[in-house]
Amino acid sequence: MKRNLKSKHKTSIKFTLILASILMIGCGEKKTTPKVEKEPTLKEAFESNFLIGSAVNDNLVSKKDSLGEQIVLTEYNTITPENSMKWMYMEPEQGKFEFETADKYIDFSTKNDIAFIGHNLVWHSQLAGWVEKIESKEELSASLKNHVQTVAARYSGKIHGWDVVNEALNEDGTLRNSLFLKQLGPDYLINSFKWAQEADPKAELYYNDYNMTRQEKRAGAIKLVKDIQASGARIDGIGMQAHWGLKDPTLEEIETSILEYSDLGIQVMITEFDITVLPNPWDLEGAEVSQNFEGSEHMNPYTKELPDSVNTQLAQRYKDIFSLFKKHSDKISRVTFWGINDGVSWLNSWPIEDRTNYPLLFDREYNRKPAYYSVLEVAKDSAL
Repeated sequence: MKRNLKSKHKTSIKFTLILASILMIGCGEKKTTPKVEKEPTLKEAFESNFLIGSAVNDNLVSKKDSLGEQIVLTEYNTITPENSMKWMYMEPEQGKFEFETADKYIDFSTKNDIAFIGHNLVWHSQLAGWVEKIESKEELSASLKNHVQTVAARYSGKIHGWDVVNEALNEDGTLRNSLFLKQLGPDYLINSFKWAQEADPKAELYYNDYNMTRQEKRAGAIKLVKDIQASGARIDGIGMQAHWGLKDPTLEEIETSILEYSDLGIQVMITEFDITVLPNPWDLEGAEVSQNFEGSEHMNPYTKELPDSVNTQLAQRYKDIFSLFKKHSDKISRVTFWGINDGVSWLNSWPIEDRTNYPLLFDREYNRKPAYYSVLEVAKDSAL
């Protein structure tokens, strides 16, 4: 009986040793799970090149657009308010400022470490009605100074930069005959930059306009920048509004403009970037918000969806343009898209109401479009 127990015990020990050997061999040959690389976001992909951001509306800061908020937090490191910091909203009555909404934008950007661009301090459009009724040169100058300095001082030290003056040029490069130019003369431009600098000395100061790739307007913008510099006022950059099409402007025109503005010793920024895929009524030029046109089927051809062929064309256009931006990333400090997704783009209502446009990198359901991935391809291409 004892012999049988001993025999069983030896068998048990032998089995245990064999099992342990098998386990040790298995551990030695354990295979590791391949590491899946995470696709970079836009801000990550272009981190070493320039800031990349979006214009946003009040739904973002009022927590009514959670999907839009997620895109902003994931993809962008700078934002610009689309409308809420324009004069008609900031100072609707003379001397009475409305800061509640603007404060929310500042709080959102500060909390999430996002560079905030104030848009804008001085613009002939979207003024409060009372401003246009001022007849006295002295009163208008005092009101302009008070507006610029009150708003800029409110957010001093909390803001990355200001579009100090917006769209002050005609297409031929001459100064727009706005209310400010008529009553105050060209000095209002220089004074606006000086007042902004006094109120917020740490913020960068920009001039922003559309059609800045056109030769005559570019020449006018260059003269304007030189005049501001010669006056002793500070100007840190120029914003090239990029409301562009599938073919216009040409890459050569864009590149020439980047180079010539950079030669002024200032930053170049691509602002208000979107690419319309819809017909341009009567060869409309520019982005003058007062222009509008009646709709037609010809002018609104993609009400259901964007054809694959046009989607491909849009993606290639974005890729070509971003390749140029990357080439000159030493001159470009920021690229800002004008809207989070196609559904909120202003191009659905301008220059013709109720159209269906597809100008951005995210579709109406907040999904990434082929254009999004074509832009990422540019960032990955080490040859560029």
